[in-house]
Amino acid sequence: MALDLFTLGEPVADTKAPRDVPIGERWSERRFRAKLVNPANRRKLTVIVVGTGLAGGSAAATLGEAGYKVKSFWYQDSPRRAHSVAAQGGINAAKNYRNDGDSVHRLFYDTVKGGDFRARENNVHRLAEVSVNIIDQCVAQGVPFAREYGGLLDNRSFGGTQVSRTFYARGQTGQQLLYGAYQALERQMAAGTVEQFPRTEMLDLIVVDGRARGIVARDLITGEITTHFADAVVLATGGYSNVFYLSTNAKGSNATAIWRAHKRGALFANPCYTQIHPTCIPVHGEYQSKLTLMSESLRNDGRVWVPKERGDTRDPRQIPEAERDYYLERIYPSFGNLVPRDIASRQAKNVCDEGRGVGPNGLGVYLDFAEAMERLGRPAIEAKYGNLFDMYAQITGEDPYEVPMRIYPAVHYTMGGLWVDYDLQSNIPGLFVIGEANFSDHGANRLGASALMQGLADGYFVLPNTINDYLASGPFEKVDPQHPAALEALEGVRAQTEKLLSINGNRTTASFHRELGRLMFDLCGMERSEESLRKALDRIPEIRQEFWTNVKVPGEAGRFNQSLEHAGRVADFIELAELMCVDALHRNESCGGHFRAESQTPDGEALRDDENYAYVAAWEWTPEGVPPVLHKEDLEFEYVHLAQRSYK
Repeated sequence: MALDLFTLGEPVADTKAPRDVPIGERWSERRFRAKLVNPANRRKLTVIVVGTGLAGGSAAATLGEAGYKVKSFWYQDSPRRAHSVAAQGGINAAKNYRNDGDSVHRLFYDTVKGGDFRARENNVHRLAEVSVNIIDQCVAQGVPFAREYGGLLDNRSFGGTQVSRTFYARGQTGQQLLYGAYQALERQMAAGTVEQFPRTEMLDLIVVDGRARGIVARDLITGEITTHFADAVVLATGGYSNVFYLSTNAKGSNATAIWRAHKRGALFANPCYTQIHPTCIPVHGEYQSKLTLMSESLRNDGRVWVPKERGDTRDPRQIPEAERDYYLERIYPSFGNLVPRDIASRQAKNVCDEGRGVGPNGLGVYLDFAEAMERLGRPAIEAKYGNLFDMYAQITGEDPYEVPMRIYPAVHYTMGGLWVDYDLQSNIPGLFVIGEANFSDHGANRLGASALMQGLADGYFVLPNTINDYLASGPFEKVDPQHPAALEALEGVRAQTEKLLSINGNRTTASFHRELGRLMFDLCGMERSEESLRKALDRIPEIRQEFWTNVKVPGEAGRFNQSLEHAGRVADFIELAELMCVDALHRNESCGGHFRAESQTPDGEALRDDENYAYVAAWEWTPEGVPPVLHKEDLEFEYVHLAQRSYK
């Protein structure tokens, strides 16, 4: 263990999940035991919700409909622009419409196993239970899920499962689900229960007497920095994949809200758990600013392969079947092309490292639909995936109906996030964290189509039930802008803003971000080792030092200034990257998306160390120069027994 890089603190534990009843009854029991707030009192309570993706939009709408006063903040021009809009393939739910053996327990089991036994059983089981309700909610909102000929909702398979439980709307599922949440949110805005703050970015958390009581935010149009207060604060601001610079996330996606909350005392859990998605369009240029995802749903009908021989640069249509290696089908016959994302990504890297990759730089594998079109016909493929094929053709200039797609893994999702208990409350009372911004449900690897499931579960069904228990003790003492804690937070944000603008160095923010991202992908990406991580930890403090002495941020504070926005976010990414590497170095095992070169089976699979690492790593912020403090939450597996994960 990298004991020279951190100190051990007191353990943490989730005390909110009832342990005296079977796991299938714990969510119902928690709701029953939680205190309630009567409708007249809800009108006296205010909740800030930051973010309007699936988690934030659904939470703000549901809390507003329940009668709370809600303040909704987002940095885009419209809630419809939240990054949830980009999700393509589908949303999981254990409805067993296909009668193929699915159940709540099987979804629970698949998710715990898929996360390589590094997630809490209680949270995952609740997610599986609630999944059934999400589909009914969304259908009632008018979400246009795909349907079979007879009118029933259709399903398809995703990686890590052997059943069809994924509901979808062509390749636009995230967009359609977000529109459902958005119309619910707009309805509450019109009703006056939700107050909107568009083009506004949270830059700090206000903590009063140990409770989260508000935020400091900057108007991105005028530059005005203001304080806002509430009885509770909900962060629904997504993940931190853009620490890698190149990722499938929108360029605006960032970690500032959760990172600033972390610096106010919120524990950050499992930051090294990042997901590499196997089905992305390969990098095509040195100055490319983001990557494009091709939905995992394509692996239902597309077959992944590379040439058997190194350096085979022939047109793929000229390579006979006997000279192709359908390596996922060969290595994992039970799951084939639908193995989980971490496994598919690692195997793609392996065949490319062997010199059998395809495309201009050898960093690609084929995703081939020739057999599916012969079996189903082109119209069927167009109906299922047409918009995805069109997007691929527009970006690459190649027709995937005629030539196999080229794909390669890319950073996509983060399983780590702020630590929360069963109520989705952080260790700071009054600070709730939902969706990808928390760590709670996916362990070391998220199964495909489970992000949308978690976001809507948290926003529509979990948070509105658990936040009542906290708010029942309110309203809390009024906090005004002159409160010392509010003034201190406000001045801290202003001071950092002025410092960034005053440096006037020689390097752009983008150049620092690009260097940090390349370093993180190379040294803390698909494969990590003690050597690579220590190399990263030597370089990141140097990047931070140079950033704060040589970055050039043009423009002014009191106006629209996207360079200033980016600079603040990159400053946070640099600090977060260091913690990610410390977390990855201390966890001397492989699990899910965290693959340590020193910890693998003889056939190259991830090798866990359950005796020493079956815990959540919850990190406490410390000032620069002081090692962070590690708080461990032991994981208990009562219903899904620990086993070496196998998809063969």
